[in-house]
Amino acid sequence: MSSVCSTVKMTDKNGDLNFLNQTATQWRDIPQNPITYAPKSETIMLSGGLTILQDQLIQSALQSLGENYISMPNPNFESFQKGKAYGNRGQCNPTYFTVGNLVKYLQNLRDEKGLSAEEIVQKYVYITAGGCGPCRFGMYITEYKKALRDSGFDGFRITSFEHDKGIFQGDDIDDEILNFTPKFFITLIKSVIIGDMINILGYKMRPYEVETGTVDKAIETCRALVSNAFLEKKSLIKTMWICRQTLESVKLNRLQPKAKVMVMGEFWAAMTEGDGNYNLHRFLEAEGAECIPQPIINRLMLSLWEAERAVIKRESLHVEGAKRVDFSSVKTRAFIKLGKVAMKTHFHLYAKAIGLHNYEIPDMDKLAQISQEYYTLDCEGGEGHLEVAHLIESVKENIAHLVISVKPFGCMPSSAVSDGIQSLVTNRFPEANFLAIETSGEGAANFYSRVQMALFKAKQLAKEEFEALTLPEKIPEKIHNYLYQPHNEKAGTSAQLIASL
Repeated sequence: MSSVCSTVKMTDKNGDLNFLNQTATQWRDIPQNPITYAPKSETIMLSGGLTILQDQLIQSALQSLGENYISMPNPNFESFQKGKAYGNRGQCNPTYFTVGNLVKYLQNLRDEKGLSAEEIVQKYVYITAGGCGPCRFGMYITEYKKALRDSGFDGFRITSFEHDKGIFQGDDIDDEILNFTPKFFITLIKSVIIGDMINILGYKMRPYEVETGTVDKAIETCRALVSNAFLEKKSLIKTMWICRQTLESVKLNRLQPKAKVMVMGEFWAAMTEGDGNYNLHRFLEAEGAECIPQPIINRLMLSLWEAERAVIKRESLHVEGAKRVDFSSVKTRAFIKLGKVAMKTHFHLYAKAIGLHNYEIPDMDKLAQISQEYYTLDCEGGEGHLEVAHLIESVKENIAHLVISVKPFGCMPSSAVSDGIQSLVTNRFPEANFLAIETSGEGAANFYSRVQMALFKAKQLAKEEFEALTLPEKIPEKIHNYLYQPHNEKAGTSAQLIASL
């Protein structure tokens, strides 16, 4: 605790109330010893936490802008153990994995690369998401600093996207580490959107590959092509067209009835590809399922929807003496609309180039209308109303044979939805095949067992759906080309293909 803080606790003398008359001071968590940080030109930015592909594309995209940026490796079980060792008790799974991953990376710089702890603290800065909410997410910054201090990196800088002052280590640190320019954000969004598309196609193709591993090889080729396009400032649309040809060369057998499983839930647990969710997506594929992931663009569109809703609510409030026209709200609305148009435009351009035909960006107003009967739209914690909306939509429109909501143990926003409100949804829609499941970094056997039980029913549904159709005498070659993506009332891919003929 900082010695400059005079109002955090009472004096040790019983009955002494002199502290009541002292001037209030702000408590600040600052390093014990003064640190001279490296200038921006020598500062190395670290981050990560999205899908493996997107982390790699973001690194290339930001390096193309001249940023000294490195995407960290995907967190694994060792990261979780280090997070547990240096973190507080009772934190959620993403905290332990992400905090431990940073500690592990810095310790590797010190122990394997030969950098001193002082040099690491001076030259490196970590970028993370920060903000308030109904859960432990608001304590992430504090957890990072506590773990870094205890692991020998006291004073290491942490900056956040969602704060006006991005650095949380005291007044002596320069806040101008990130160039939050329109070009920065547009380039960042491009890398995220392209990563979403390649990931979606990977999940569509991998369960049907004739030769194991060919889809992953094609995706790695696409990653190298897109990364090179960012670094050399080549046309991304042309690059996506080349990726299309690369993916088209993969041989598929798409007439295999596979259970289609929608994976949703808490943002990090549903998105990560590793020990953080027991490699859920790969496990499902190994068990004979096709995954429907939740791309990052869905979360971006939700953030814009929530921002627009907040503006509308603020404008509806009657404030005495307020201006008739609040030009700040007009400007905010314009930026939100511009953000929507920019994301949708880039998405459709790249989707057309790479051959992602049957995926539509979710209509946030439609999803809000679907879920508002069950979930108040003013409760914005976690994924908000999206979990309820996705489950109802998947039943009404026959999108998946199984919906899995995965979240960290004790995740308050997601657990309240999945274990509370979703019980009402499944009661009203008894045909829904829904599984809410938690991760804790341990207990994989129990996790897999529950998934397998729910998946058994989903595989039966997929098989019955496929066998109810009549196979034509001649199967056209386009059936096995990923570019042929028909849309109809069937859920399974193989059933959709046969029904389209």
